[in-house]
Amino acid sequence: MDRVDFDKPPRQTYYGADGSEYRIPNGDSAKSATDAFASSQRPAMNGTIIDGRGLAAPTTEMPLLSQPKERPRQLLPDNAHAVGPYQMEQHRENRDLDMSNQMESLTAPFSPSDDELLDGESESTVPIAHPKLLATGLCYDIRMRYHSELDPPKQRLDFHPEDPRRIYHIYRALCQAGLYKDPQFNVSTIEKPLERIQARNATASEICLVHTANHYNFVASTAAMTNESLIHLERMHDSIYFNPLTFASALLSTGGAIETSKAVVGGRVKNAIAVIRPPGHHAECNRPMGFCLFDNVSIAAKVCQADYPETCRKILILDWDVHHGNGIQQAFEQDPNVLYISIHVHDDGNFYPLGPYGDHMHCGAAAGLGKNINIPWPTKGMGDSDYLYAFQQVVMPVAYDFNPDLVIIAAGFDAAVGDQLGGCFVTPTCYAHMTHMLMSLANGKLVVCLEGGYNLASISKSALAVTRTLLGEPPDRIEETRPTKSGAATVDMVRMYQRRFWPCLTSDSKISTQDAIRAYQKQQLRDDFDMMELAVFRERISKSFKHQVLATYHHQTGQNPNIGRLTDAELDIDELNLDKDYENAKRIAERNELAIYLWENYIELNESTAIFFVGVGSPAKEIVHILNNRETFFQRISGIILFLDSSNLLPSVSDHNTYYLSKWFKQNSLVFVSGDHPIWIDNGGLKKPGKRFGAVKKSEVEGGVNDMLERHRGETVEFVEARIGNGRGR
Repeated sequence: MDRVDFDKPPRQTYYGADGSEYRIPNGDSAKSATDAFASSQRPAMNGTIIDGRGLAAPTTEMPLLSQPKERPRQLLPDNAHAVGPYQMEQHRENRDLDMSNQMESLTAPFSPSDDELLDGESESTVPIAHPKLLATGLCYDIRMRYHSELDPPKQRLDFHPEDPRRIYHIYRALCQAGLYKDPQFNVSTIEKPLERIQARNATASEICLVHTANHYNFVASTAAMTNESLIHLERMHDSIYFNPLTFASALLSTGGAIETSKAVVGGRVKNAIAVIRPPGHHAECNRPMGFCLFDNVSIAAKVCQADYPETCRKILILDWDVHHGNGIQQAFEQDPNVLYISIHVHDDGNFYPLGPYGDHMHCGAAAGLGKNINIPWPTKGMGDSDYLYAFQQVVMPVAYDFNPDLVIIAAGFDAAVGDQLGGCFVTPTCYAHMTHMLMSLANGKLVVCLEGGYNLASISKSALAVTRTLLGEPPDRIEETRPTKSGAATVDMVRMYQRRFWPCLTSDSKISTQDAIRAYQKQQLRDDFDMMELAVFRERISKSFKHQVLATYHHQTGQNPNIGRLTDAELDIDELNLDKDYENAKRIAERNELAIYLWENYIELNESTAIFFVGVGSPAKEIVHILNNRETFFQRISGIILFLDSSNLLPSVSDHNTYYLSKWFKQNSLVFVSGDHPIWIDNGGLKKPGKRFGAVKKSEVEGGVNDMLERHRGETVEFVEARIGNGRGR
């Protein structure tokens, strides 16, 4: 068998069980090839398909190339339209029937090929309750590549931008990076690789939760049209092409989005990426457009709302495709439970999909007023700093207030560096950072569904960066964070316009990058160490502290069982970096007030026999602040341990309240100071700081506090054990 270059679109050549070759020639009816192929398949059920990479992929029957065995396809009444509660209820009633007959419906069952199910993998996986143990999901199906141009223009060498190779290049990048095991790639996989989510055909009732019956019937009818009719149809529509397998690919793309979303909501995986095509966010309720046939993300969202009414009521859809998602906006314009945010090039309505529908003044309607936010860039050329500024100033503050049960990213990568159609400069690192921030929402329930992106190298790198982030890898550092003037002006304009719906967008309620990062850290600490958030009921303390005070109970440390009872709560009060001096002073005062609040309302009332405070970096100042301002503090605690690097000032106690305070601090503290701290340079390293700074020890480590924590772990444990053994607990 001749091999075929995998970088070319799939050939429309099929081989039956008897080795006979079938093509769909231009001008001939697809039905003749369908019937011939189906008849040759029925006896042996072991045909072969050339999959575009030159690999022979075993299968049973081609999608839509064989007649259904029991349930013939039935077009819906033209007056049916599923945007109301009746259709939602009808979907619930038909759901079980649709799923039970799925294997005998429009598309015949599909046996796993070389890039489908692997050894030891099954279509059903027992859900694991704890998010820490769940894998990240991957949905990919080679059959989505069968949607391709019948008659590409002869005068150009490149293929249509919505190229079947798009999803394969992403899949290959994930496999070559070791994130998913595929036998064709001889690469070692990571310890916990991606878990495969099998795509299926979306049902008519699911699709009609968003689209009209006329629209569904029209797309379904293309499977029986001649090639000449399909080419003519392509010229009559807006940026869309068809072939006899377009409907089959579209069903799988939508079904893939549904199954991926349900896997996350249902707890099978913690988060997931769906590498699907054709895309969907331009498809409106009654017409395909912009390379899109069915609105994948919107349908998946509505199915999750219908199937999980108690646990998936509110959904955030973040669309970072460079084009406005007019289809998603239309689907949820009046829905108060779906927040749609789109960041796209608008160019005063001159950028696709054209018109004013994507401007900042379209904010939803009726009950959905305020639940639609467009961030319309005035021109191409936007980059990382502009997108991050939009996230900091609009996306994350509103998302926290909305508090969704599920987050879906309509992930078009056509704003990526190198995509000529989009003309922007978003790097894979920026996509990772945006994903990172969104993972702090909805208890980490995040679904990434591919939309646009037409540079094969750019989409592969961007999708890989996003997937690594879903798996838990921290994003790389972004050097340039200052937005362009036009980018900042656009975001500020949106903030001002949306304030009427979102009070969090007022000037004194802006969220910083650090706040978003802390929220993600809170989620990780909860998953990894069962840490919980402590409530802070004091208006004078900044709202941002809500997500930054965490505690864990019966924390086990070391081998000594007594150490596990040192404290009932570990408090994590993180440093927030602000630019302006007066904001720093205000934040310091707020942190000091927070420290006193936690002492008086949580720790002092605790009945623990031994309490130790550990301050790492800047929070050491708050611990000493309590010591200076609460006379009973030193009587209750057994010791203080501080770790300070060269960027931290040494906090000191004062004797204005208690004469022996500095002496107590010297005798009951362990203060590790990095070897490159200025305090050692100023006195030549000959003289240790006075007792008001505690028992200061020079660390051999010259660097960050993380290395110091590891280096001095043994001394810290000895310090704690000695005080417990000497009865220095209360």
